Amino acid sequence: QVQLVESGGGLVQPGGSLRLSCAAFGNIFSMFTGTWYRQAPGKQRELVAMITTDGDTNYADSVKGRFTISKDNTKNTVYLQMNSLKPEDTAVYYCNTVPPGPWGQGTQVTVAS
Repeated sequence: QVQLVESGGGLVQPGGSLRLSCAAFGNIFSMFTGTWYRQAPGKQRELVAMITTDGDTNYADSVKGRFTISKDNTKNTVYLQMNSLKPEDTAVYYCNTVPPGPWGQGTQVTVAS
């Protein structure tokens, strides 16, 4: 199984920023597309962003222009820079690959005053 560990979540005020990290145990993101998902209370898990092995990116419309996915293959890590955060961004954020492995614990992001 691919093992990924999310970190960087926390409580932030509306308009604030957070950077999430997804650490892989191996050169995963040189081989596979990396993804960020989120799941808010009472909602389905949704795809937020993805980055291909070549570095091409895609975003959900809800986060486009505010979030940036990136990666450092040397560090085996993908990132999600989240700016201009809104309360509706509150969710547990998960990273994964394509094809996916099992879902980890994720990291909680709470946007509130």
